[in-house]
Amino acid sequence: MRMSSYTFIVFAFLLIAGYSSYATSWNIDKSHSEVGFAVKHMVLSTVTGKFTDFSGEVNFDPDNLSDSKIKGVVKVVSITTENERRDNHLKSADFFDAENYPEIVFESTKISKKDDGYVAAGNLTIRDVTKEVEIPFKVSGPISDSRGNTRIALEGRTTINRQEYNVKWDKTMDNGGLIAGNEVDLILRAELVHK
Repeated sequence: MRMSSYTFIVFAFLLIAGYSSYATSWNIDKSHSEVGFAVKHMVLSTVTGKFTDFSGEVNFDPDNLSDSKIKGVVKVVSITTENERRDNHLKSADFFDAENYPEIVFESTKISKKDDGYVAAGNLTIRDVTKEVEIPFKVSGPISDSRGNTRIALEGRTTINRQEYNVKWDKTMDNGGLIAGNEVDLILRAELVHK
């Protein structure tokens, strides 16, 4: 066998091996991931926050999207906006009612390619209300870290109306504007390590 043929075969094998490492099951690196949100306050400023306790299952293969799926579970009690009084209010029955509805769950039903990214369509459940949503997201990577692990990153964003999920606290100001806006931006960033 000529050297050039041998080199080509080795290169092809490495290419296939590296490509397949971009598929199937991934673990979430929580120290480099975030489940965040943003909502208008008094129709003026934007308040941001996040959930610090979350988990998920990710199967992603860009060449086999029909078998790809994403599931995420958030513990409501872990909400933080860096303001204890506000956080306690958000955990109360006025908002998320963490005692009776301790989890927020998203489970994809379909992942499809769109432009230079992807869209995860699926069911989002808050306070036992389930609605279908679409979360556009982009993928970065893969890369190999210093320990030889293959990593990718997913970043997505979508907007929901909290009223549709029975998060109905709607105190108004004297001018009629809502103290807490109805539209909530969900911001999802996940760094994933190939299993």
